[in-house]
Amino acid sequence: MVGESRRWMILVATTWIQAFTGTNLDFSSYSSHLKSVMGISQLQLNYLSVASDLGKAFGWCCGVSLLYLPLCLLLFMAAFMGLLGYGLQWLVIQRLISLPYVLVFLICLLAGCSISWFNTICYVLCIQHFPSNRPLALSLTTGFNGVSAALYTLITNAINPHNDSLYLSLNALVPLFISSLALVPILRQPPPQNLSSDTVRSDSLIFLLLNGIAVFTGLYLLLLDSLSYNTYNVSVARILLGGAILLLVLPLSLPGIIYSHGWACQTSHSSSNMGEVEFLELQKELIGSRATNMSFNSTSTDDYPTSTADYSNDIAYSAHEKQGCCEVVTGKDQLMRLGEEHPAWMLVRRWDFWLYYIAYLCGGTIGLAYSNNLGQISESLGYSSETNTIVTLYSACSFFGRLLSAAPDFLKNKVYFARTGWLAVALVPTPLAFFWLALSGSKIALHAGTGLIGLSSGFVFAAAVSITSELFGPNSTGVNHNILITNIPLGSLLYGLLAALVYDSNIESSNQKEVLIGEAMVCMGRQCYQQTFFWWGCISLLGLACSFSLFLRTRTAYDHVERNQKRMESEFF
Repeated sequence: MVGESRRWMILVATTWIQAFTGTNLDFSSYSSHLKSVMGISQLQLNYLSVASDLGKAFGWCCGVSLLYLPLCLLLFMAAFMGLLGYGLQWLVIQRLISLPYVLVFLICLLAGCSISWFNTICYVLCIQHFPSNRPLALSLTTGFNGVSAALYTLITNAINPHNDSLYLSLNALVPLFISSLALVPILRQPPPQNLSSDTVRSDSLIFLLLNGIAVFTGLYLLLLDSLSYNTYNVSVARILLGGAILLLVLPLSLPGIIYSHGWACQTSHSSSNMGEVEFLELQKELIGSRATNMSFNSTSTDDYPTSTADYSNDIAYSAHEKQGCCEVVTGKDQLMRLGEEHPAWMLVRRWDFWLYYIAYLCGGTIGLAYSNNLGQISESLGYSSETNTIVTLYSACSFFGRLLSAAPDFLKNKVYFARTGWLAVALVPTPLAFFWLALSGSKIALHAGTGLIGLSSGFVFAAAVSITSELFGPNSTGVNHNILITNIPLGSLLYGLLAALVYDSNIESSNQKEVLIGEAMVCMGRQCYQQTFFWWGCISLLGLACSFSLFLRTRTAYDHVERNQKRMESEFF
């Protein structure tokens, strides 16, 4: 029972880490100030945001280092990289030091690298301690990564809502403080252990409870965070910040819940008759034996077919099923089985991976590029006073999108739908939002479009780890997922470059030709981003098409899982 409580304390610790290390999401809150201080163009500012995203491409370094170094050491290495990266940026924006543009680019890269290291550490902890509910643990913890901007906005408003440079100092110091708090449960983490079917079911109920708390936390930040900014009342902001911290601390009650649940289970079992006990034990042994044979790794209980007879039947079924008008799209090199391990050389030779890569590049990553430009977008439309509110809206909606990525796991017993199908559905709002923003520069369009893009990209970010694990093997997730997210710096560069070129080209034709902020000229009017929104909408349609193709190619493999689950239920019940 002590091991169980420590396992959940690990989850709480990863939630705290993720909640305060999504520091790249508040870039828009201080980007205009940084641009003004350095006197750089929109194109040069775009390269700085690309540098932060480029740091995520080095997450594999943390994965390799985990093979040789203790996790706690890597945790503090990530914290000190963030301290150095954001700390030096704060000194620059405060005009305490002057650095050449190239060095500022490198420290932004270092700050982005710290984020990817934090993420990799949290992924590893969730996969190790929640093998049977891996998607639920990942979606919950990565979900809190999306709320970082809202939390930092609330902290800033509680200190000084008029000082944008506070974001950089908080980005530097808070992750180090949170890492120190998380060190205790991480040092006391229990060894990985096989879980009984009763424990797996009780875990699902606790995850449902935690997701309920998370939804309430997101609503709290979404509805009340803007209030703290609009009222400019530091006392109100501090009260709201106290409520947010209380909601983050609330999951610490989990050990008590676990102890109470264990005591109730023991009491219930002791009062049952011997015949029921023997039947339940036999049933557990049969299910455990079958699940072991069908798991795609030694610690997972996911139901994937491995027996020769079952797999032969599934192949025959899939061969019959894929005949039709979509055979050309879905037939070549089709993935027939979930959970099969794919080393890197095999991964990059699969059509499914490249469809997945493009869907992520043109879906989730384009949403991240939009968030990086929110400061200039709101400024150009004349809503610069609402920049923090809009950033908070994106952050909160991204948070809800990440939580929604757990829907396939909560609904699988009622409505089974391939996770790649959920991915395709999640990408639908993105092109709609961009085309709406291209047609209208109203405040309603800006808020609604930002919310839709946040929901869509948040779902992609959280679901991606589980999809990578299912399609290409759980043991290779650390390497394969870091290969996948190389699309983030690539997309950030291309989409940001497009936006910056359109922005700079419209400065001269702006409604106010000589608008200067500090030493930088800015563009004012709808035309500053109108063409960008149109092209981003077209690109996101390509991502939607690729995600739908990926669903068509992988639904047979997911159907195999569903049929095996039904077969087990019919045999045991």
